Formats: sequence, C-alpha cells, structure tokens
Amino acid sequence: MHPIILLFVISLLHAYEARGSDTVTPVFVQKGKDLLLNVTAPVKIVKRSDFRWRFNDSNIFRLFDDNETNTIGPYHGRIEIFLQNHSLLLKNVQQADSGRYTAGVFGVNNTYVGKYSVTVQDPVSPVNGTVDFLSSSSDSCNLTVTCSTQDSHRINSTFRCDTNTCSQEEGGERSKVTTSGTSLRVYLSKGFSVICNHSNQVSLDEHITMIRDFCFSNPAPKPRSDIIITIVSVIVAVIVVLVIIYKAAAFVRHRKNGKHETKEMKNTVYETVQVKSVNPLMDQNPTDDAAAPSPSSIYSLIELGSMKSTEAGDTTQPESLYAQVDKSALA
Repeated sequence: MHPIILLFVISLLHAYEARGSDTVTPVFVQKGKDLLLNVTAPVKIVKRSDFRWRFNDSNIFRLFDDNETNTIGPYHGRIEIFLQNHSLLLKNVQQADSGRYTAGVFGVNNTYVGKYSVTVQDPVSPVNGTVDFLSSSSDSCNLTVTCSTQDSHRINSTFRCDTNTCSQEEGGERSKVTTSGTSLRVYLSKGFSVICNHSNQVSLDEHITMIRDFCFSNPAPKPRSDIIITIVSVIVAVIVVLVIIYKAAAFVRHRKNGKHETKEMKNTVYETVQVKSVNPLMDQNPTDDAAAPSPSSIYSLIELGSMKSTEAGDTTQPESLYAQVDKSALA
C-alpha cells in the first residue's frame, strides 16, 4: 500500500476513535457499594506508551509496555485492575469518588477506550402514605393520599372510588424532584392501590395503600345530632343504674341494722330482769330467811308474770315488769 494512502487510513481511524472518545457514559452508584468500569475497545500498548485509568485530571493506575503496574498511593487496596480486559473495580465508593473517569493508551498518540461520569448517591429514605377521609356515600367516596419522606418532603393527591374502580382526580401533586435530587411520586396501580414511590438512580422505597378497602370499610360520619342523642342516652342510663344501686344498698343496710337492734334488745331485757331479781335476796339480812321468798320463787313469779302479760296482749316494756318485781321484793 502506498505510504500516503496508509497515512490517510490511519488518520481516518484516529478520527473515528476521537469521535468515539467524546461519548461520556453517566454512571450512578450507591454509597458504600463497589464500582465496575469497563473499557469500550481493545487495549494495545506499544513502545513508549502506557495504559492509564484517570480520575478527573489525576492518574490512579498505570500499566507499562513491559507489564509493570503502578497504583497511585490513595488508591492502594481500593482499586483492582483486571488485566484480561483492563476493567477497573473501585471498592467502597464514597461521595468524594464522584467525578470523571477515563481509560486510554497514552504516548505519541492518545487513544481513549472509556469515559465515564460517575455520581455517588445515598440510598433514599423510607416513604410513608397516609389517607385523609373526605366524604362518602353508599356507592362512592373521596379521599386524599399524602406521601411523605423522613427528610420532610411530601406530595398529595385526591382519589375517588366506587364499587368497581378508583380514579386519580385532577389537581394536586403527582410527582416532584426533591432538593436532594430524588423523585417522589404518587400514582394509582391496578385500579385500587395507591403507590407512594421515593427513588433515585440507585435505590427506591415504596408504600402501597389499598384505598378501596379503606374507603368502604369506613362508614360515613354520623350527623352531629345523632352523636348528641347517643351521649345523652348513655348518661341517663348511667344515672338510673347508680340510683338503683344506691337504693338497694340502703335497703340492705336497713335490714341489717333492724336485726341487730332486735337482738340487742332481747339480750338486755333478759340480763336486767335476771340480775335485779337476784340482788334483793343477796342484800337481805340472813335472819329474815323465813319471811323472804326464795330466788327460785321470785324467778317463777317473774316468768309467770311475763307469760300472762304476753297472752293478754300487754305491750308494757320490760322496764315496767322490772319495776313491779323490784317493789314486791322490797316490801
């Protein structure tokens, strides 16, 4: 081949490689994960050239034409190069690892075999969905679903459900991009489920709410008048029950007190009569034994007098009986 033609072909190849080298591939990786970057073309190292991986404008790895390698200090133990295909593995990436990564053969002519724009992102925070009940009838209801994240971002949307399906109403927010670069969305899925979605390029979190079940498992609010009537009825019923309990307790106390007083009265009468009928005899002079009645005679008189009074319907109290007995004994 003529040398001029050969140079022309080589220049075309370089031009093709240059056009290809302008393509930058965006890559997103989650913080703490490993990052794998592949080359996009075969690597050929010639004399007075070397293969390099660069981060922004600094070399992080070099492979020379004699197969010697050199890893730049801060990346020792953090990167691994697969010499079969010259791919780069960066371990445990952090926010500071976000930037531009390039791979190529550098020497007389620079040939790029990979360009990447890497963004390291934190995983999204959990999202939660809450339902605010608006109104309902026997065959439909309206409610609002609010999606909120732990970093205080929120959107809400209104939905209407009937017995067959649900629909998302116009108005409200359906999606937004937060200040941290994440996406927050709320949408209807499979007719009855509302999904709150919080995501970025490396992670996502979702919360699902079955709004139809919520809608028709909650009856419509009762009118205020019905609530007032119910409260008053409960109060009246409680008062009636308390009055009945109080009267029953008072009746039981009255019965117990009556029985106790009757028992004490009987014991008092018996003891008084018995003691007073014996004492006069003990106080008398022993020389008067012939004239005085014996204790057994007095007790018999007392008992007989009591029986006669009872048979005659006499209601005289025991004190009167004691007075009669005492006078006769002292005469």
